[in-house]
Amino acid sequence: MTGFTPFPPDRATAYREAGYWTGRPLDEILRSAAERWADHSAVIDGRTHLTYAELDRRADAAAAGLLAMGIGSGQAVLVQLPNSCQFAVALFGLLRAGALPVMCLPGHRDAELAHFLDVSAAVGIIVGTDAGYDFRAMAQRLRDRDNHLEHIIVDGDAGPHTSWAQLCAGDGQPPRLRPDISGPALLLVSGGTTGAPKLIPRTHDDYVYNATASARLCQLTNSDVYLVALPAGHNFPLACPGLLGAMSVGATVVFGRDPSPEAAFATIARHGVTATALVPALARLWAQACEWEEQLPATLRLLQVGGAKLAADDARHIRSTLTPGLQQVFGMAEGLLCYTRIDDPAEIVEQTQGRPLAEHDELRIVDDLGVAVPDGEPGELLVRGPYTINGYYRAAAENQRSFTPDGFYRSGDKVRRFANGYVEVTGRVKDVILRAGETVSALDLESHLLTHPAVSAAAAVGLPDPHLGEKICAAIVFRGNPVSLPELNHHLDARGVAAHSRPDMVAPMSTLPTTAVGKVDKRAILAQLAP
Repeated sequence: MTGFTPFPPDRATAYREAGYWTGRPLDEILRSAAERWADHSAVIDGRTHLTYAELDRRADAAAAGLLAMGIGSGQAVLVQLPNSCQFAVALFGLLRAGALPVMCLPGHRDAELAHFLDVSAAVGIIVGTDAGYDFRAMAQRLRDRDNHLEHIIVDGDAGPHTSWAQLCAGDGQPPRLRPDISGPALLLVSGGTTGAPKLIPRTHDDYVYNATASARLCQLTNSDVYLVALPAGHNFPLACPGLLGAMSVGATVVFGRDPSPEAAFATIARHGVTATALVPALARLWAQACEWEEQLPATLRLLQVGGAKLAADDARHIRSTLTPGLQQVFGMAEGLLCYTRIDDPAEIVEQTQGRPLAEHDELRIVDDLGVAVPDGEPGELLVRGPYTINGYYRAAAENQRSFTPDGFYRSGDKVRRFANGYVEVTGRVKDVILRAGETVSALDLESHLLTHPAVSAAAAVGLPDPHLGEKICAAIVFRGNPVSLPELNHHLDARGVAAHSRPDMVAPMSTLPTTAVGKVDKRAILAQLAP
């Protein structure tokens, strides 16, 4: 496939011989589950409840409808659906039609989707209608551009476009396709804040392993109930173990659209949810809400937290309020996943971001010159392994920057690795502030700011300054009345923070802007603070 970088033959052979790759198409996760647990609840949302057998039949009907429209082998289709059972039907329907799903997120708008269309040459887009935004009109604007988009498929009132419900209404049986297992199964989107988001090709082989190995590590079983609280198209709730991992063991998946404590706690109680995944900001909010919510998440045995570093104090609070079954997750849609283990001691769970999923995950921690650093010293993380990509999709220039000649992905994350193999995230390679000749880690400062009881969320950014080069600005969401700069710096002083690392100014904000995948968007913060 043009623009796709496959695994080198020698590594591919090694991964097959080691048992990481089993030659299963990604859609076989559902087919196998339907054979083993036909009458068990598969997916649930606010409107629909499907068993595995019912979901399997609907996926077949969707595939037949897509093929009848002319959407088939190798053709990309953008999927921008809210958390719902229809998301699962669309994903498996596209896979069974031989199409290439592009997993867009609800927050993506014209600019991002136009870029995805240009890169993927997508011929279709599937959107919803009930998320407070006119996705149909956006899809029409996209089709009016010069691209390959032909089909607009709408789950809901389709207007002049194709109705998803009618497309899936038949009972046709699509042909059993045998896709190239070593080729892309779907395209994820990158979560970076620099430049346009990139498309991440995940193969059948590597993504089946990603999901099923994560499910084993998390000890998911047929009796578990997994809540999709984050946007389902994101790698974390999709396959770490997420929707796909849960289905691989016959667990029930509940789709939630409102991650607020009030709504989520009610959903957890209603369905007996046992596992879910959150970003740190939501995990902190859920833990705080235990002080005032009457209905608590009593059935929750596993709470995964990832997407950003979780402070040790927050980890302890979460374990004491929400569930002792906290699991820290550090990973990337490009591949590598690090998990704390279920039986790890408290100090490891609270103070590290886990260790790699696979024995064949190769990690290099290097300094600015690319020289390996000793264990315990921070450096940039480079990685390759059985489920880490070898190149972004149709992005030759970016691949030159992001991958070493011998196939290691430059993550841009700064970590330190300990002798036991666990890692601690220490920052981003470029997420620093250069103040008066000193290099200040934004992540480190943010971790200290978050220990102040009045601080709900914090982002440290550098603002141009004629005297300092950059001055440190703390953009902060306060729990109540804003705290003054002297009081914040007094708190940092008490924690032993270096003088040159303390903020020069505070910018109170009602909320921190985020990218489409939920990461803090520091470019947007800088734009808001610009004179």
